[in-house]
Amino acid sequence: MRLRKVKNAKEIVDNHPLVIKELNNKTFINNNPISIEIGTGKGDFIIEMAKKYPHINFIGIEKYESVLIRALEKTDEIPLNLRFICNDARFINDYLKIKINNIYLNFSDPWPKKRHEKRRLTSQDFLEKYEKLFDHEINIYLKTDNKGLFAYSIISLNNSNYIFKDLSLNLHQEKIPNVFTEYEKKFSSLDITINYLHAFKKI
Repeated sequence: MRLRKVKNAKEIVDNHPLVIKELNNKTFINNNPISIEIGTGKGDFIIEMAKKYPHINFIGIEKYESVLIRALEKTDEIPLNLRFICNDARFINDYLKIKINNIYLNFSDPWPKKRHEKRRLTSQDFLEKYEKLFDHEINIYLKTDNKGLFAYSIISLNNSNYIFKDLSLNLHQEKIPNVFTEYEKKFSSLDITINYLHAFKKI
């Protein structure tokens, strides 16, 4: 899908009060747990999560200003527990300066070609980056409609000694608490099944 450019998107994103350059110990005024979403898109998931769980701090990470601006348009007031970072996930260890508690990967690009394997957000390269973000236990939550990426992720996580707390080939038929993303709303209307996993690992 071609990314539609938005005029002055970079300037708007750079000057928005919800957008930060890095996560550090001054980002939030409390010591609540921190959850991040990589590839936050138009923000439906992360905004709803911040409203639903005010005792958790949320960071939405999105690479493209023209996409992130759509999420920012949905935030009429500034929730105290929500911030955004506009940056590439490849450099995540450079701009997340304090430890986090959860990672959400929702409908990530599957990068199906073998030569692009390292770009998948559950590749060994990314799993190694994630380990540096946690103190004691890593929690990764993944949702995808792509069965190839889901199978790959299960193998990759298993090879890195993760344990699966939840695993489903049809999330919407389960009694697992769930907040919809914008993609998920569309897929649900088309009766496309959603794959889901929650993996954790002690470090």
